[in-house]
Amino acid sequence: MKNYVKPEFKNLKKTRPGGVKPDGATPKERPFTRLERKSLLELKIAALDEDGYGTARSEEGMTLKVAGAIPGDVALVEIDHVSGGSAFCHVKKLLQASALRSKHPPCSESAECCGCPLVAMKYSEQKVWKRGMVLSELAKYPELAGTTVHPLLSPLNLIHYRSTVKLTVAGKFSDPFIGIYRRASHDVYDLEQCPLHHPLINKVVDAVRKGITKCKVPVYNPQSKMGLLRYLVVRVSVSEKKAMVVFVTAKRSYNEIHHLSRFVQEQVPEIQVMVQNVNSSEGNVIMGQKDFFLTPQHHLTEKIGELSFRISPRSFFQVNNSGADLIYSQVRDWAALTGSETVLDMYCGIGGIGMFLARQAGSVIGVEVVEEAVADAGLNAKLNNIRNCRFEAGDAAELLEELSEEGQRVDLAVLNPPRKGCDQRVLERIAALAPQAILYVSCSPASLARDLVVLKNLGYACREIQPVDMFPQTVHVENVARLEKVIKSA
Repeated sequence: MKNYVKPEFKNLKKTRPGGVKPDGATPKERPFTRLERKSLLELKIAALDEDGYGTARSEEGMTLKVAGAIPGDVALVEIDHVSGGSAFCHVKKLLQASALRSKHPPCSESAECCGCPLVAMKYSEQKVWKRGMVLSELAKYPELAGTTVHPLLSPLNLIHYRSTVKLTVAGKFSDPFIGIYRRASHDVYDLEQCPLHHPLINKVVDAVRKGITKCKVPVYNPQSKMGLLRYLVVRVSVSEKKAMVVFVTAKRSYNEIHHLSRFVQEQVPEIQVMVQNVNSSEGNVIMGQKDFFLTPQHHLTEKIGELSFRISPRSFFQVNNSGADLIYSQVRDWAALTGSETVLDMYCGIGGIGMFLARQAGSVIGVEVVEEAVADAGLNAKLNNIRNCRFEAGDAAELLEELSEEGQRVDLAVLNPPRKGCDQRVLERIAALAPQAILYVSCSPASLARDLVVLKNLGYACREIQPVDMFPQTVHVENVARLEKVIKSA
């Protein structure tokens, strides 16, 4: 990034845009400058918000969100756009580095990419910040006071851990971009050797970029609705060191994708599965409903702990195997099953948590709304010779009501909902089944805290929370919460 300062702002110590008070000046002497796009400011970053922006406040009370900055940085920043009471900025020049900054971060382009906002921060500080984020959400609810929050658990790898990516293809075949959207824009940031990606993913992306040019594959343009190749999805089986490549195209076109597929396979012999997925919709959904396999093999096999999983092109699967192992193992430890219990696995996906518990349980009932995931869960149970699991597809609240009407006994309920958390009806019907304990796996501290309050009012008190760093270098943190049924005194 170029360190460029506009001439009119050279004497920043005397007068700064945004009404920053120069030394010794009174408010009447201080000129007022309206914050607008392209304005330059010298700021000290006070905090980091939940999205990973460094934050500061102007003297007019406006919140300044700075991409690429961390608490303690002093930086010259440029405003990209102003929205409501906030201005979104990026670092033009780092004037004084924070003590929280790593001296040797794994990525030198993080301030421009912003895909992993914490990558410039020392990992020891990332752990403190993530646990603090969990504590901050809990502190919003007096009902959760006294809940134990353990130190963050970290996976084996802090970089090169991501085994699945979904990337946008942009530009022209002569100069293609394969990457992610920059924050708050439709510009695609070209990812070449991303340190978060498994090395095999980076190898595939490099080969596809070369193949698009060599094979002259038309790149889709969302404005003109012309072109062919829209997205690139890559999955890696870490245990087998094999890859799956999915070309998402706007229409079925055999020749271009056939030639591209052959070129990429020649460059990367570790590729086991090649797929063309057709998505002709104009929305933001990446994968369409039609898959055309370009190889005899249609799936990968991955292992977490002692379990094996079949991965198909549209299967949901954790992107960090080591992180998933930490979560599954924590659930199993806290479940403390004796071999006779009935376990309810809500939002079971492809059956990972339920199968981890199955060998210590009497039976496991998995509930999931996505029918394809339930089909995969059944196949995975057979693959692992697990016979005491059954998986049902349908609306969570409706299936819970059916279980209640059948008089189904549930000893332990495991909840693993999407980021938005659980619908209150689901929580009420879980409580109506009266399990002795609930284990709640969450990817959002905010929705977790909200739902823990609902569950407390339904008779379940949260005893402890174990944060897990599924995504090092990013702002995301997973949590496993242990709740017990409260016996009310007479």
